[in-house]
Amino acid sequence: MAYKNKLLINHLTGQDILFLQTAKDTNGEYLELETTYHSNSTEPPLHYHPFQSEDFTVLSGEVTVRINGGRRILKQGDTLHINANESHAMWNTSGDKAVVNWKVKPAMNTENLFETMNGLIKDGKTNSRGMPGILQISLTVSKFSPVFRLTRPSYIVQKILFFMIRPIAWLAGYRAVYKKYID
Repeated sequence: MAYKNKLLINHLTGQDILFLQTAKDTNGEYLELETTYHSNSTEPPLHYHPFQSEDFTVLSGEVTVRINGGRRILKQGDTLHINANESHAMWNTSGDKAVVNWKVKPAMNTENLFETMNGLIKDGKTNSRGMPGILQISLTVSKFSPVFRLTRPSYIVQKILFFMIRPIAWLAGYRAVYKKYID
């Protein structure tokens, strides 16, 4: 369960997440995080949030952002607002760590997605870039589709593909969310 000052350390991607205010703290209005991108962190997959906006403020260092088909560098003091449905990715290409304040509005169950992904990484259930296999993705991405969607393949292709794969994933023992990661 997410709580104030809970820290998720991701040794594979080089991104740590500190919960400053959870959905419970804000009555679901927003989720506030402080994320640290270690030097040369991994670029996450291009994604979007269909019902949420995000606001970022770079507290130290610099981060690279892929958004609207372009690429930008944000430095200390820079801010960025990302609207719902805007495809993006953020990471650190520099040799120094970067710290970013990050607000997600509304909170929805985003914190459970972060905890689930972090648990899978800790348990060695992902590849070296922190991505689970297709059976796990079919369940987890489907479960969290209101808060997180991969840009590719298209959402309709994902829905069809994951619909066909989900029964196999369930039979193989996979689950969308594991209680031990979010308790």
